[in-house]
Amino acid sequence: MNISYKKLWIMLIEKDITKTKLREKIGISTSTLSKLTKNEYVSMEVLVKICVELNCDIGDIVELNNL
Repeated sequence: MNISYKKLWIMLIEKDITKTKLREKIGISTSTLSKLTKNEYVSMEVLVKICVELNCDIGDIVELNNL
């Protein structure tokens, strides 16, 4: 199963928020942001922080793809 954060990047564009600004607001490391950019797994804590900051649900930022 593959994970995709494409929905997150679209949402950031729509809200005019850069990846760096999001990273700074929620207090995650550059390596965690890199994992998100590469569609790698991150902790549920990180996903919850993103959802709280963007006022959305996890399904609004994450998509699971079966291969």
